[in-house]
Amino acid sequence: MKIMIVGGTGFLGYYTTLAALKKGHSVGSLSMDDIDLEGWYPSGVDVRFGDVFAMSEEELIPVFEGYDAMVYSVGPDDRVTPPAPAYEFFHDRLVTQCAKAFRAARRAGVKRAVVYNSYFAAFDRLHPEKRLAEVHPYIRCRVEQAERVIAEGGGSMDVMVLELPYIFGAMPKRTPIWKNVFLERFFRAPVVCFPRGGTTMIHVRSVGEAGVGALKHGKHGQRYPVGDENHNFRVMLEWMEEGLGVKKPIWQVPAGLCALGADMLAKKEAKKGKEAGLNMKRLMLDIMNEELYIPAETIDEVSALLGYSRDGVKEGVLEAMHASYPEGFGR
Repeated sequence: MKIMIVGGTGFLGYYTTLAALKKGHSVGSLSMDDIDLEGWYPSGVDVRFGDVFAMSEEELIPVFEGYDAMVYSVGPDDRVTPPAPAYEFFHDRLVTQCAKAFRAARRAGVKRAVVYNSYFAAFDRLHPEKRLAEVHPYIRCRVEQAERVIAEGGGSMDVMVLELPYIFGAMPKRTPIWKNVFLERFFRAPVVCFPRGGTTMIHVRSVGEAGVGALKHGKHGQRYPVGDENHNFRVMLEWMEEGLGVKKPIWQVPAGLCALGADMLAKKEAKKGKEAGLNMKRLMLDIMNEELYIPAETIDEVSALLGYSRDGVKEGVLEAMHASYPEGFGR
């Protein structure tokens, strides 16, 4: 296949590029010109620079012409706190702009396309009693994104949705987003305080393999929850400490206290005119204090179908820690 990767020089896109090249596919990338590619990025990739969010549908069509397939690997995730109202920001980036790219790809003759979505959308289906899409603007937009891009297939382009969990790993030239949004927040204090729940995790290498696997094996309209290992947050935090070279007490805090702290943080952001895509208080009560996992049998089934590798989570956590602080955490 000839595969165009939107965001091919970003974290997910880079590993999707590597996976596609390893399988013998021809690869192109549409990416922001925000990083020096010399000396590390695969030389055989046809890199085109452009902002998919700013380009018009008509400008995107020539980018996709001549390609059989497309992987859409860009879009803000839930760690972004935009100006209020959050729904408008996430709907524009995740739904409107993404649909524009898929429509352009279909018009250009692309036959197979994948979008990287969120496992929160899977939990919205698995746990309707939590009303996640109703409560959280970000999750609502991820659900709407999947619905919209599947419809944009228009009967001539197969569209598959990959629902991704916590992702670990590192790449050249970019600092992991974990550093500023997570590590600086939780690991500078004498005690690491965190909720009692757990999550599904995966190495970014496996995400790239899953994206390429979905182009080959996926069925139109299917939503695939992608994961590798399910762990309580304590396991993740202990691996992070190992990677950072520190040993601090880990206190897993009751849901009520977490919700109180989250509510105070949300009010502080509101005073700045900002709103998170996840309702912080409900996030703590309904998600972070539960071991909310992609079922193990689903992971086994999806990984077998899409053909991605397993057992790289701890490796990815350690890589992310070392890349976040190449000079050492204490400096």
